[in-house]
Amino acid sequence: MRDGVKKVVLAYSGGLDTSVILRWLQDNYGCEVVTFTADLGQGEELEPARAKAEMLGVKEIFIEDLQESFVKDFVFPMFRANALYEGCYLLGTSIARPLIAKRLIEIAEATGADAVAHGATGKGNDQVRFELTAYALNPAIKVIAPWREWDLNSREKLIEYAENRQIPIARGKRGEAPYSTDANLLHISYEGRALEDPWEEPSEEMFTRSVAPELAPDKPTYVEVGFEAGDAVSVDGEALSPASLLRRLNDLAGANGIGRLDLVENRYVGMKSRGVYETPGGTVLLAAHRGIESITLDRGAAHLKDEIMPRYAELIYNGYWYAPERLMLQALIDKSQEKVTGTVRLKLFKGSVQVVGRKSPYSLYRQEFATFEADTVYDQHDAAGFIKLNALRLKILGLRDRQA
Repeated sequence: MRDGVKKVVLAYSGGLDTSVILRWLQDNYGCEVVTFTADLGQGEELEPARAKAEMLGVKEIFIEDLQESFVKDFVFPMFRANALYEGCYLLGTSIARPLIAKRLIEIAEATGADAVAHGATGKGNDQVRFELTAYALNPAIKVIAPWREWDLNSREKLIEYAENRQIPIARGKRGEAPYSTDANLLHISYEGRALEDPWEEPSEEMFTRSVAPELAPDKPTYVEVGFEAGDAVSVDGEALSPASLLRRLNDLAGANGIGRLDLVENRYVGMKSRGVYETPGGTVLLAAHRGIESITLDRGAAHLKDEIMPRYAELIYNGYWYAPERLMLQALIDKSQEKVTGTVRLKLFKGSVQVVGRKSPYSLYRQEFATFEADTVYDQHDAAGFIKLNALRLKILGLRDRQA
């Protein structure tokens, strides 16, 4: 057996790439292969993956619905931080990888496997995310990354390999796909091929989760999102599970043309790449969460969160979900959310989302302090001394520079 590997758990979608990887592992490692297919809300029928794995001789097949865990344990903690990578990317692909890798390791331990395998390429971020998680959770595990080992470096070679070994291929796979995609309940991404020229506008036919903003309804949609301790718990007064809530927001936002992003981002492995994303529900959820925080978080806490957010987002993007620094930041973030409870009203209209109302039993907003009308709780004369003390160092600098 190659490198002493007896059994490997493969992250398996049933598509061309992972089906070829499955047989390649059997051919080149001579080992038993266990398949794991995760349902993260990608909207695809997963039972065909089981049938194909059985046809390829797999005895242990795991197909799991992880949608609730995905949103509750990964998406929601990330949204408590208002995480955006490079100012705009909601990390839809990044946040799914630690969950998939975690289950790979757990299944490996349950089945006695000594290795795990994934289909990420040697040029992308996903290989890093999968493997950092795997090594964090099981330092002794062996990780097999076929794209870094084999010479099947083109779609034509993959198809030839599949045909020579009687692996069924969808007819559409025989031609060059216009782009590659990754989907889950939070988002869908489009990359590569037709999108590799960053000057070219994406085709409208590509989008699957949102209507074009100009074709969205001419009347706005109003929606209310309820929060408890930083997590969304209801839509328009109806209590929903985490996955059901995100699904509802996806439908409402997508129908109003919300959530599209065209981004040239900096990959962790060193290159720039162009990605197009649809994250309709997540876009609304971010706006709603910032809206409820605006009346429940103290200024110092809110500003500290904004300072650490880029670092937190970068850790997730780069694959450090299980690193101690991410866990430390999460503890700080979660502490800040204890009173982030209430309701936010949002206006969805032709690609835009706007907070138009917010209320909370823990609101720090006090009209008697903020009013422009006459009041008895704020002495405006106090502002003079406040300004003079804060201006003192500036005055001293000014005196020095005028004398120079």
